This record gives sequence, structure tokens and C-alpha cells, in this order.
Amino acid sequence: MKNAKLISHERRKARIKGKLKYDKPRLIVFKSLISNYLQLVDDQKGKTLVSTSDLKVKKGTKMEKAKQVGIELAKKAKELKIEEVIFDRNGYKYHGRIKAMADGAREGGLKF
Repeated sequence: MKNAKLISHERRKARIKGKLKYDKPRLIVFKSLISNYLQLVDDQKGKTLVSTSDLKVKKGTKMEKAKQVGIELAKKAKELKIEEVIFDRNGYKYHGRIKAMADGAREGGLKF
């Protein structure tokens, strides 16, 4: 049987996905206990455009690494001439590492 925390996470995720409009690429966030991952997905074509993670970043705290991941993804998106995206926090609360990744992406030049 699933625990209450997992059930509430899945409900949040479904509620967020229902409200999103997929006319722009979607910036998807995933975090594990160790790493942070970001990817841009074109839902109309069903393809991943850009992805990045903090596995290559060696120094810094989890928060600093998260911000670097956001900046790196924004640079890669700029190379593909992507300026605006839809932020999909994937059911996570908007604080901590999720907020740091979003701030890094904004700092790199992406607009949500």
C-alpha cells in the first residue's frame, strides 16, 4: 500500500499537468536525494530537446548545484533559440532546490 506522502505527490503532479498548456516546450524538473535533473520536452513532437544534470558539477552544495543546472540548461536552450518555456515542477513544492533550478534558468535567460 502506498504511503500518504507518495499519494499526495501524485495528486499534486496530476493537478499541475491538468492545468498546463503545451504550446511551448516544457521544462521538467526531477530531483533525487543526490542529484538534480532538468530537461526540455516538446510535447507536440514527443521529443526531448535538451537535458542536463548536476552529475558533472563537483563543487558546491545541493542548492548551488541546482542553480548551476538551471543556468546550464538555459545556455543549451539559447543555442536552440528557445526563449520561452512552461515550467513543470513535476509535483514538487516550489522551494529549495526546485526554486534554485528555476532561478538559475531565469538567470540564464529563459522566460516562464
